[in-house]
Amino acid sequence: MSYDRQFLLGRAKRHEVLALWEVAQYGQDSFDDADYVCLYGLPPREWYERGVRILGRTAVECTRDRLGDLIGRDVADIARTSGHDTPTVLDPFAGSANTLYWIGRHVPGSRLVGFELDDAVFAVTQRNLSILDLAIELRHVDFHTGVVALVVPDDELVIVYVAPPWGDALNDDTGLDLRRTTPAVPAIIELAARTFARHRLLFATQIHESVDHASLRDVTTRFDWSMVCMYEIDQPGHNHGLVLGTMGWQPPPPTRPLTPR
Repeated sequence: MSYDRQFLLGRAKRHEVLALWEVAQYGQDSFDDADYVCLYGLPPREWYERGVRILGRTAVECTRDRLGDLIGRDVADIARTSGHDTPTVLDPFAGSANTLYWIGRHVPGSRLVGFELDDAVFAVTQRNLSILDLAIELRHVDFHTGVVALVVPDDELVIVYVAPPWGDALNDDTGLDLRRTTPAVPAIIELAARTFARHRLLFATQIHESVDHASLRDVTTRFDWSMVCMYEIDQPGHNHGLVLGTMGWQPPPPTRPLTPR
C-alpha cells in the first residue's frame, strides 16, 4: 500500500493521527524524501519528539517548511513597501497554521490569525501551537464568520493568505481551477475586499504549476497589481506557486526577483 495523497485523504486516514513512521512513509512514497513534512522549522522526527502531531489530511494539505519559507519571504518583500510595519495576517483555512508561522517569521510584529472549521484539525493544531508556544490566534469558525467578525484598525495592512482546500479542483488534464476550490478563490477575495474596504490589502494565493489560465486571469484581474511566482523546488508536476495581488495600493517594482529558480 502506497502512502500517497489519495490514501491519506481517504476515509481510513483522513482524520487519524499519524505515527512518525507514517509521516516518513508518505514523504518517501510521494516525494522520495522521508523528511518531506517539515513543520514549524523542524524536521519530522524533531517536531514529533516535542509532541506535535498531524492528521492524515494535514500531511497532504499543509504547507511544509521549504515552501512556507519562500512564501513568507515573498509576502514580506511586498508587505514592507506598503508603509505599514505591523500588518494583520489572515489565513481563512489555517490547517496546520504553518504558513502563518512562516509569514510571521518574515514579517516580524505582525498579528497572525487563522480560522479552522474542522473539529479534528482545529484540536490538533491548537495543541501543536500551544506545545511550541507560537503566537498565532487560531479560531474555531468557518472562513466567512471569521473574516466578517475580525476587527482590524483602519490604518493597518491586511494580508490574506488564500489557500482553500483544492478537492477536485486540481485536474490532471486541465490543471488547478481556482474557481472550483472549496470555496472558490474569487469568492474569498470578494469577501475580504468587502470586509476590509478601508484597508490596504495584500493577497497571497497559492497555486499549482499546472494552473488553469482562465481561472488565473479571473483572480489577477481583480487586483490593482499582481505578480505570479512559481517555486521550482519539487519534482516536475508537483510544484506550487503564489499569486501576489494588492487592492487599494500598488507596490514599487521589487528590488529582487521574486521567482526562485
